[in-house]
Amino acid sequence: MISYDDLYDEIHHITELSNILSYLFKDRSMCDTQISCELFNNYIFLVNKHIDLVDRNFYSDLLKSSDSHANTIANNFMSGSVEIKRIIRACTKQWCTLKKDHVLKINNHALFVKDTEQLFAIILQRIQDETEHLYPVVRELKQA
Repeated sequence: MISYDDLYDEIHHITELSNILSYLFKDRSMCDTQISCELFNNYIFLVNKHIDLVDRNFYSDLLKSSDSHANTIANNFMSGSVEIKRIIRACTKQWCTLKKDHVLKINNHALFVKDTEQLFAIILQRIQDETEHLYPVVRELKQA
């Protein structure tokens, strides 16, 4: 099981990348740089890794619990994981050739900024929800 300190370090890194990329992507010329593309690729990798880690380590205990609140939290976060991964796939399909040559393909900068800002907001909200709702329930369950 991952430690909460490691989780918070991971969350902090994802949050920093969200903020940096959001700032960079507002400048059209920054979107075409290799560094921005690599940062975005790393961001997508880290977000997927984080979601997989949370999925693997937290839901089974919550679902096994007789506490209906814990079951609801697990089900909500599991469905949220599926939705976030769907959004990430749609965003990367629309804007990236990350699997091939790590290039962002931006033909409408305003729409790209709007889409990536929405993605960052969804990820940051998920992280906040994990911190405020998921982790406390898991801790409480482990202490019981």
